[in-house]
Amino acid sequence: MQYKTLGRTGLIVSDLCLGTMIFGEEGARHVTPEESTRIIHHFLDAGGNHIDTANVYGSGGRSEEIVGQAIKRNRDQIVLATKLRFSMGSGLNDAGLSRHNIINATNASLRRLDTDYIDLMYFHCWDPITPLEESMRAIDDLVTAGKIRYIGVSNFKAWQLMKALAISDANGYARFVAAQYQYSLVKRDIEYEFTDLCLTEGVGITPWSPLGGGFLSGKYTRDQRPQKPEEGRIAVQSDDSEEAWDRRNTEQNWNILSVMGEIAEEHHATYSQIALAWVRAQPGVSSVIIGVSKMSQLEDNLGAADLNLTADEITRLNAASAPREMYPYRFIEGYGARPLN
Repeated sequence: MQYKTLGRTGLIVSDLCLGTMIFGEEGARHVTPEESTRIIHHFLDAGGNHIDTANVYGSGGRSEEIVGQAIKRNRDQIVLATKLRFSMGSGLNDAGLSRHNIINATNASLRRLDTDYIDLMYFHCWDPITPLEESMRAIDDLVTAGKIRYIGVSNFKAWQLMKALAISDANGYARFVAAQYQYSLVKRDIEYEFTDLCLTEGVGITPWSPLGGGFLSGKYTRDQRPQKPEEGRIAVQSDDSEEAWDRRNTEQNWNILSVMGEIAEEHHATYSQIALAWVRAQPGVSSVIIGVSKMSQLEDNLGAADLNLTADEITRLNAASAPREMYPYRFIEGYGARPLN
């Protein structure tokens, strides 16, 4: 396992983070609490120290409960992340980033996790109703109270993140140190704005879905849409979801897999390991979130922990997966530089 600091902080995290979104889920993708605990312990034994969950993961916050029980033996050695924003009840104020919900949701997560503090609390998504000033003051109060140690952001637009940072700086509030966004060889959109923003502002990027919902595992066949739950996450996604089959079944994505296959053969590695190694190597990335449902997947993903791609291999993957040109980014790249002399 390799380690990095989380953004511009002194907090050290494993650059692979165990995601627990499906722990406590019901239905076809159900992972029993016993298997979830075994997966968590194996990740920790392999040197991982960063675990990610959320209050809405699992039925009624069940993922937080499972994680909390599994890490009791070495809680102080673990960087525990969770999230708030989405509804956990039937009340009008049981969602959002209001002071009311931020405080209530944090206290509820502390109870489910059975811990005195949360290392990293994310705002799970933008709230168009609540003023950012209210949200940032409320979360800062919880940091001051010792219930939360660091804060992060997910699913904000770039201007929203920058505005939140400005509010924190202007008022001396705790500022975001981590940004959790979808990022993979088949989804590089954050590079337009967020990579530069996070590098400049000292915010560590913590990518989710680094395997593109499982597409980059290399187990799918061109134009043969998976239908059964056991075929992976893509098979159970709705057509409008971020990881839907139609978003993955493109000519460019199959070309990406072709290049990945060549590099995987050179390293005697799996497709998943190459995909994770690429994300790990990207600028600003502090810790990559891996989501697994069984031990064999975890063992495979852990094989990427010490896999370092060469500059040439990264260049080949970058070329195959290059996002489409957009204004003004192409314009700036072509004409924005100026000589120093």
